[in-house]
Amino acid sequence: MSNSSETFLYEQLPHGEGLEPPHYESEGAAGMDLRAAIPEGTPVILGPFERTLIPTGIAIELPRGFEAQIRPRSGLALKSGISVLNSPGTIDSDYRGEIKVILINLSNHPVEIKRSDRIAQMVISPVTQLMLEKTNALSFTKRGDKGFGSTGKQ
Repeated sequence: MSNSSETFLYEQLPHGEGLEPPHYESEGAAGMDLRAAIPEGTPVILGPFERTLIPTGIAIELPRGFEAQIRPRSGLALKSGISVLNSPGTIDSDYRGEIKVILINLSNHPVEIKRSDRIAQMVISPVTQLMLEKTNALSFTKRGDKGFGSTGKQ
């Protein structure tokens, strides 16, 4: 469903067999859904304000110059209070291990995560690497060192 002819490799791990692989759900989608690769019949119960690491059953091989960002799913966040704790999580192009997602329950009630539940989305993004060069002074800007909401006040 993509306009791009770019591809990247993925490996479905044994505990991910039978799960639908990540794919774009619509022509304009930016992210691919990731699914929980936990054992069938053994859901994870995530209590209020608890966090856990959920396996997805896949590993990927991105081309150099790209990253995969792991982000929350908006519907899961709104309906259940489930979010990705380190959002966005970053998968580097040289990482070959399983993608796992740190979920947190920000609601006041337990939430059940079952096998094949869509738990997060993966967005592929270009990366630019720059080198640091030490200086004794940075260039002047009107904003200067003002931060943390300073641009919204006069």
